[in-house]
Amino acid sequence: TAYLYYRDVAGALRFLTKTLGFRKCGPQMKGPDGKINHAAMQLGDGLVMMGCPWPKYKNPKRLGQATQSLYVNVDNVDKHFERARKAGAKILEKPQNTPYGHRRYGAEDPEGHQWYFAQEIRKRSKSKKL
Repeated sequence: TAYLYYRDVAGALRFLTKTLGFRKCGPQMKGPDGKINHAAMQLGDGLVMMGCPWPKYKNPKRLGQATQSLYVNVDNVDKHFERARKAGAKILEKPQNTPYGHRRYGAEDPEGHQWYFAQEIRKRSKSKKL
């Protein structure tokens, strides 16, 4: 399970729900200031948790570079892409077929985390190694 830091956890929840199709799961915890400081989201079998960072934390957007990317399998990547595009997601890469048998696209959330969504379009041979 990935754990991402967001300065605005509530904003991340809204973006992931509306734009990328995640749903809230598990308890949401609030800090002394009343803001959400921990939550979990699910898409299919995938789970991602998120929380508030330490005071000097800089998200990827403030750093000006990606610090990681997430790779999430979906049933229909083209349909997922259209949802994200129509909802205003920043698209990094339009859907394309990969040499390793996936069809994928990339998007970036408002704090600069990179998300790649993919579906398997060709079964990989057991004899081939990545």
